[in-house]
Amino acid sequence: MSQENILEMHNISKSFPGVKALDDITLKIQPGTVHALMGENGAGKSTLMKCLFGIYIPDAGEIILEGKKVQFKSSKEALEHGISMIHQELQPVPYRSVMENVWLGRYPEKNVVSIKVVDHKKMYNDTKALMEELQMDIKPDTLMAKLSVSKMQGVEIAKAVSYRSKVIVMDEPTSSLTENEVAHLFKIIRKLREQGVAIIYISHKMEEILEISDEVTIMRDGKYIGTWHSKDLTTDMIISKMVGRNLTNRFPQRENLPGDVIMRVEDFTSINPKSFKNVTFELRRGEILGVGGLVGAQRTELVEAIFGLRNICKGKIIINDKEAKIKNPIDAKNHGIALLTEERRVTGILPVLSIEDNTLIASLDRYIKFKFVIDKKKGASDVEKSINAIRIKTPSAKTLIRDLSGGNQQKVIFSRWLLTEPDILILDEPTRGIDVGAKYEIYTIIADLAKRGKSIIMISSEMPELIGMSDRIMVMCNGNLTGILNGKDANQELIMSYATKFA
Repeated sequence: MSQENILEMHNISKSFPGVKALDDITLKIQPGTVHALMGENGAGKSTLMKCLFGIYIPDAGEIILEGKKVQFKSSKEALEHGISMIHQELQPVPYRSVMENVWLGRYPEKNVVSIKVVDHKKMYNDTKALMEELQMDIKPDTLMAKLSVSKMQGVEIAKAVSYRSKVIVMDEPTSSLTENEVAHLFKIIRKLREQGVAIIYISHKMEEILEISDEVTIMRDGKYIGTWHSKDLTTDMIISKMVGRNLTNRFPQRENLPGDVIMRVEDFTSINPKSFKNVTFELRRGEILGVGGLVGAQRTELVEAIFGLRNICKGKIIINDKEAKIKNPIDAKNHGIALLTEERRVTGILPVLSIEDNTLIASLDRYIKFKFVIDKKKGASDVEKSINAIRIKTPSAKTLIRDLSGGNQQKVIFSRWLLTEPDILILDEPTRGIDVGAKYEIYTIIADLAKRGKSIIMISSEMPELIGMSDRIMVMCNGNLTGILNGKDANQELIMSYATKFA
């Protein structure tokens, strides 16, 4: 082993039923560097890191840490050897405090009358010192359930740092962070790098990778493609190596022609005084209406209210010139509205069920015969058609959805709602956490739906996505609709000016 490398993974292979997830992968990490690991969803990045972290046992290959061959049989062993991992899917203990989450499984103890008890004072002080070191404004005794997703992410980062690890794996650490929070995370990463810690950084965000990483390793279809110095790469080069082909356009050519108004939302105001208020807009048939704004703009709250998930104190929805009374999602569905939620892992997929079950769950009434028997044959046939139509990569329709990549999970949710045959499709961050190749496929689905006359409302925090995919862009700030722009005239500066108009 080279003395320069703190970690080496050689010829790692791992198979699951019906798929070879890793095929002879090699990875070499130097201390005091940020090493980006990139690839499309399903390329094997997270699987490789789970092999390192003791969650999976590799079928073949070896792991060398600080010159010694290791094989971790559990995450506890990996942590004890100085390897931490911040997972993409946060799994805090919600009704315990921040400090209990940070020191879970290793609480400081003290003797009271010869009995060991948890030293809550030391745990509080140690957590407070850790948060101050990382410049995080998080109180140690706050319940995790009361934190925002971004602050939960901060606690996970603090927990990893508390182990004083030599290698920290960060799997999509910025997926739920604002720009300011990302800047703060990068400040922490640079500080750790100066201390000699090696960071393995997994992300689909090209600009982040080129800003923060020293080296980039790219994987494709479970295979090692190569490693490059970040300074020698461009966004186009990374995309080409990730997908194995040149993507000359990030967005498909759209052929939709917006027609008559299909829905009007008038004076929509939330029952929550801190949420959206007096929002009025129109949606045309065959139109893609983008919704922009910063975190806290109340975009998600607005579309959830349209779908009947949130209460309003005034306002109305008019669909095809008739007022629609929508008090719950069933009402919304009956009026031809579908909603893909922002957090697919929390409110989208049913992880313990198959692709088939996840696809059919919103349309079961279509497959009932004899009043109570489900026509499984017809359902299975429609699911197979969906899998083929939007190219879901899976061994079979019976595969558990949790075993799919993020992009393929998102496609399943698209299939679920398309089976309901909606006229209006609301998409809340439809490409969050999805690689560039899968994004293009999702964009193609959206463009095709609009061409077929479906009306799309698409919330996105990615400016290029908003501009590249929208016929018009509705911008919100602090619950107010601050402007509606023609997609052809929109640019990032103009959108930001409206997004901060009432800030």
